[in-house]
Amino acid sequence: MTDLSAFPITKKWPAEHPDRIQLYSLPTPNGVKISIMLEETGLPYEPHLVRFDTDDQMTSEFRSLNPNNKIPAILDPHGPDGKPLPLFESGAILIYLADKSGQLIPQDAAGRYEAIQWVMFQMGGIGPMFGQLGFFHKFAGKAYEDKRPRDRYVAESRRLLGVLNEQLEGRNWILGDKYSIADIATFPWVRNLAGFYEAGDLVGIQDFPNVTRALAAFVARPAVEKGLNIPKRPS
Repeated sequence: MTDLSAFPITKKWPAEHPDRIQLYSLPTPNGVKISIMLEETGLPYEPHLVRFDTDDQMTSEFRSLNPNNKIPAILDPHGPDGKPLPLFESGAILIYLADKSGQLIPQDAAGRYEAIQWVMFQMGGIGPMFGQLGFFHKFAGKAYEDKRPRDRYVAESRRLLGVLNEQLEGRNWILGDKYSIADIATFPWVRNLAGFYEAGDLVGIQDFPNVTRALAAFVARPAVEKGLNIPKRPS
């Protein structure tokens, strides 16, 4: 049996199945990227809930794996050269799991870099902008009488949705006919924008029919439906 005792995170979240990939996460848009990816690829894994309401992400055990104290993070007992690999940042994890499984990323060099560029598009644009919009629309931003910050993020979110809508014109998925890590990175955030953040009308999501079509196809996938609820939130 694999011994993960050298990793402090396993003291707080003991591994019942240490031969499996250990996932430390919460079902947020960034978190579910990895649970969906693991469900899609069939790689064996064990999920652990990192509770924000009790500041689990700030504990020394979690920060030993991710010093940036953000979810998700993984610990793969069978990493490169057969050694355990700790890894954080959802985009990096998606690429790693795609390479490990040989799935959901093009195998030719040009296609691979195309996939990575769209993952970076989500990481650098869609995630931060949609997240700021959610803050100013649904959460503490409502206390600000000045709506210019919110409107700035509305305008940028619409611009990004337009880029995505154009890319999806005549395509089933971001890269074309084949579903990939680019879709897994992107559509949890689109779903969150219109759903949890309740900002669909604010950004005029109906103006981006290719995006809404692809989002519907995404959430209909069985692995997505399952992965969106892993790890389970506390009742």
